[in-house]
Amino acid sequence: MAPRLPLLLAVIAGLFLTPPAFALNVQRLEPEEIATLEALLTALEPALAAKKQDGSAILLTWEALYEPLSSEPRAFLDQFRALKAEGLGATSHYFGEAGAPSDIVPVGPQHTLKHGELTPLDPQYLPREVFDAYQRMMDAMHAALGKRLLVESGYRAPAYQLYLFLFYLPKHGHSVTETNRFVALPGYSEHGYPPRQAIDFINEEGINGEDHPEEFEALPEYQWLQQHAAEFGFFLSYPRGNATNTAFEPWHWHYESSDKQQATRSTPTP
Repeated sequence: MAPRLPLLLAVIAGLFLTPPAFALNVQRLEPEEIATLEALLTALEPALAAKKQDGSAILLTWEALYEPLSSEPRAFLDQFRALKAEGLGATSHYFGEAGAPSDIVPVGPQHTLKHGELTPLDPQYLPREVFDAYQRMMDAMHAALGKRLLVESGYRAPAYQLYLFLFYLPKHGHSVTETNRFVALPGYSEHGYPPRQAIDFINEEGINGEDHPEEFEALPEYQWLQQHAAEFGFFLSYPRGNATNTAFEPWHWHYESSDKQQATRSTPTP
């Protein structure tokens, strides 16, 4: 048995001395991390394109996200899944990573008018109660303004939320901390938490405010939401100067059921 001892000691030492495959630089990814990210997104593109075509992308499972990837990109994904928003200078609430609700329903088909032509939006889904409340709110808005807002993003599975986070990293200088101000990590997004289901709105002319929030803020549809959305159970999630370190998002509203609103009103503030 003695000859095996040096080998055993070498293996144990390797476990402690070998650095992890990735130690993410959250301020700005290192060049090798950027290269891994680019390879990962390229590998995912065919599968995600097909799922967007059939409307199933936002219901993406973890298994489907990992399936096209080799071991190195999979390890890269694991590093992001282990991140906590609290460690990135944010105070976002962790909602968990529950699966899609059983009563989820499709929204649409929906179209915006771009360059004088109707352009289809990607398929979206909402829990039934949220969908019904959204429909009532849009009927009221149309009666008042002759306009409606469309659902650019509704429910998102946690795996798809991670894909979006990675997709938008280059737009924010490959900074994890900066990207987290605009795109939540899995488990931290209201889009993946049906009891507080979020909707990102876009107007019928294709204005969503993503690059210029003031454009959406100036819409009469937004002014109407500010005055009437609460009547239908919808509330602005990230106003200017919010305490979560999240950027101002005038298009992002979440739904609270009447039961939850009543419970909130009846609970004394500590």
